Amino acid sequence: MAWNTPGSDNSGDNPRPPRQRKPQGRGLDAVIEPLRGLFGNGGGGILRWVALLIGLWLVFNCFVLVTEQERGVVLRFGVFSRVLQPGPHFKAPWPIERVTKLNATQSQAYTETIPVLTRDGNMVNVEINAQYRIESPRLFLFGSRKPDDVLKQAAQSAVREQIGRSDLDTVLGARSLLTAQVRQRLQASLKDYETGLILTELNLPNARPPDDVKDAFDEAQRANADKTTSINQAQAYAKQIVPEARGEAQRVRTTAEGYKTSTIARAQGDATRFSLLVDQYKSAPDVTRKRLWLDTVQEVLSQNRKIVGGDSRQVLYVPMDRGVPTTPGPVSVPLVTQPEMLSPVTATESQSTVPYIGRPARPKSRDEVIR
Repeated sequence: MAWNTPGSDNSGDNPRPPRQRKPQGRGLDAVIEPLRGLFGNGGGGILRWVALLIGLWLVFNCFVLVTEQERGVVLRFGVFSRVLQPGPHFKAPWPIERVTKLNATQSQAYTETIPVLTRDGNMVNVEINAQYRIESPRLFLFGSRKPDDVLKQAAQSAVREQIGRSDLDTVLGARSLLTAQVRQRLQASLKDYETGLILTELNLPNARPPDDVKDAFDEAQRANADKTTSINQAQAYAKQIVPEARGEAQRVRTTAEGYKTSTIARAQGDATRFSLLVDQYKSAPDVTRKRLWLDTVQEVLSQNRKIVGGDSRQVLYVPMDRGVPTTPGPVSVPLVTQPEMLSPVTATESQSTVPYIGRPARPKSRDEVIR
């Protein structure tokens, strides 16, 4: 009977030889050796190996690890299912579900220089510098075809649209407001086209004329600078001269108003005086006539040189010019132009030609009194 027959106590002449232990190997043999005893060496062992491999494949295929910078888009039978956030996740095995990972935090840049026509008909090369990233992974994959190309075309369109509404001076010197308008228009276009992209920064750092017309453009710029300088100088001169002219005009106007007022008052006073004089003349003609004659002589003599004549045929000239100061002491005749000398006259001639001051001759008519 064999030594390993059931029911045998393995006693007798043929004891069971002890099993020799094989030396343990290193590397892959050390791992496979315990599995051989588990699955055996027959045909069933191969199936068990296949089942183990399928199980391992399912485990690794259903487990998904999404990093902090990534987002995972899950497709179930080719249709969008959900978005996986950073961290470990499980999904149905392929071909039921499939995961596409996208880097949603990395910024991408787009830089290009394009020729643009301004509103006043000038050609200028404008540099576009845009930075963007993925905001919606779902729209980025399925919203539009090639969203990066869509962004480039939308950026060029927005720049041409806004610059086409501005003149050359605004494009070259005041691009801050223009840049804000282009950024707003481009972001609206990206949203309308469902690109899933968000614009983080957009600048128009440089704007220059084409190289072919650079010399002519520089000359035009210098002419514009000269124009601005002349305008500023004219405005400064106007600000200086206009107030002076207004002040002079106001002074002349004030002087004229004063002269007008004084002339009217003087005329009114003369008219009133003449009316009163007429009334007095009507009441006392002789006294009024004499008073008028005396006032007239006094006014005439007060404004002319005096010639005093005597009966001894001597003529004495008394200088009484205005503005000549008089000092006490011996009287000295200053050197003046020689006055017109009167020839000596006799007493008879004096009485006939020179009227007596104490008793003036009475005028003959009323017209002489008025004159």
